[in-house]
Amino acid sequence: MRMTGMKDTDNRKEGLVSEDEMSAAKFCIDYAIGAGASQARVSLNKSVLDSFSVLNGSLDKVMHSADRSIFLYLFADGRYGTFSTNILDRESLGRFVTKALETVRMLAPDGFRRLPSPERTAKDAITGTETGLYDSSYHRIAAEERLSSALSGTIFREETCGNAGFRLISEECEYSDSIDDNYTIDSQGFSGRHTETSFAFCSEMTISDRKGDRYSGYWWEASPAAMRQDLKECSRSALERAVRQIGPKRHRSGRFNMITDSNVSSRLVSPLFSALNATAIQQKNSFLAESLGRQVFTDRLTILDLARTPGKPGSRYYDTEGVATKDGPVIENGVIKEYFTNTYIAGKTGMEPTVESVSRPVLMPAFPGGRGSCLDSAEKRVSLQDLMNECGDGIYVCGFNGGNCNPVTGDFSYGIEGFAFKGGRITHPVKEMLVTGNMVRLWNNLVAAGSDARGCTRWQIPSLAFAGVDFSA
Repeated sequence: MRMTGMKDTDNRKEGLVSEDEMSAAKFCIDYAIGAGASQARVSLNKSVLDSFSVLNGSLDKVMHSADRSIFLYLFADGRYGTFSTNILDRESLGRFVTKALETVRMLAPDGFRRLPSPERTAKDAITGTETGLYDSSYHRIAAEERLSSALSGTIFREETCGNAGFRLISEECEYSDSIDDNYTIDSQGFSGRHTETSFAFCSEMTISDRKGDRYSGYWWEASPAAMRQDLKECSRSALERAVRQIGPKRHRSGRFNMITDSNVSSRLVSPLFSALNATAIQQKNSFLAESLGRQVFTDRLTILDLARTPGKPGSRYYDTEGVATKDGPVIENGVIKEYFTNTYIAGKTGMEPTVESVSRPVLMPAFPGGRGSCLDSAEKRVSLQDLMNECGDGIYVCGFNGGNCNPVTGDFSYGIEGFAFKGGRITHPVKEMLVTGNMVRLWNNLVAAGSDARGCTRWQIPSLAFAGVDFSA
C-alpha cells in the first residue's frame, strides 16, 4: 500500500506543512497582537516517522507515527509564557490564544523577555530546503519498500558461526525513515522554514561464547537522502563488534594513554558545550565561566560550528528564536571563542547575544608535527591506527557505561568498555574499568584528533587520543 497524496502537485513534495497550516500560524500572531500581546512567536512543527523492526530474520514490529503542533510564545505586559496545541481551526485557535494571554497576565513580570532584534534573525530560510537535507523521494516510498529495506539488512539466517568460537543468539534490525518540517514566524517579520528527511538502519547482534557468556554489538547508518548501500554491512559490523569483546581480562589500575573511538568521543565533548551555555554560566553552574577569549585548553583543540554546510546532518539556518546561524569557531587553538547566549540571558547578564546552542560542531584533526593545532587539507588524514601508533600503549575506549561530569568543577567519572593496546596493536578486551579526571586537565592532555568522524552524525567528533588519564579497575 502506497502512502497517500503522491501527486506531483501535492505540497508535500516540498515538505509537510501546508499553506493552510502556515495561514493558521499567521492567524495566531495577528490574533495575539490584536488581543494586546506586545510580541509573539509561533513555531509550527509537523513530522512523520515509519519504522519496520526485524527480529531474527522475521518482521517483528511496524510503527507509524505522525505529529503536528503549534507552539505559541507570548510576550505581554512585561510577562512571558509558552503554550502548545495541535488543533488548528480558527475558532479553536482564537479561544486558545485568548486563554493563553489570560494566563500570561497572571505571571510575574520579567523585563528581559523579548524577541531577538530583527537584524539578528535569518533572512534566507525561505523554502526549508536550503540546507540540502530534504529528499523529495521520501513521499514516493511504499510500505513494501520499507519492509524490503528492513529485511535486506538481516544476516541471521545466513550467518554460520561454525568453529568461530561463538553462537549467534539474536539479531534485532530496524529500518526507519522520517520527515520533520518546521515553520517559525514572529510579530517582527521573521519567517523561516526548515525541512529535513532522515533514513536510518540499525542492527544489534547478541552472541554467546563457549562458556555461555553473552556479548552484544551495535551499528547503524543514517542519511538525509534515501539509503543505497548494502544494509547487511550494518549487521556484519554489529556482529564483528560483539565478537571482538570475547575473552575480556581485568586490567590493572593506573595512569594510561586513552583513545576514544569516534562513535563515543562526543561523550567527552558534551560537557564543554554545556559549560559554554550562558544559562549555565548565569546560574553559576559552569566550569568555563569567565573563560571567553582565554586560552583554557591545549592549542591542539579546535572546534568549529559549521551550521551552514549543505547536505550535512545538523545543518540549520536559524535556532528556535529565529536567530541566524553562522559558521565559526567555538574553541580555536584552545581559546574560548563563543558562549551560547539566547536573547533572554543576554538581557539578564549583559553578555553579547549569539545563538542558543551549537548546531553542527566539527572537531578538527590534530596530530604531532601538523602545523598549528589542525592539519591542513593537503596533509595526511589521521586514522585510528595513527593514534594508536602515536600513543603506543594504553586503553582504547569503545563505550561509556554510566557516570557523570560535575558541571561546576568539570570533574568526571565514567565506566568504560574497550580494549588494551600495546605497541599500537590491540591485545585484549578490558572490563569493569572506571576513568576519572577533570575536563580541563583532560583536554589539555589531548595528544591528537583523528579524521574519522562519522558522516552520518550531527556532531562531527573523531577518535581522540589523550595522555596520562587515570583508570581504576
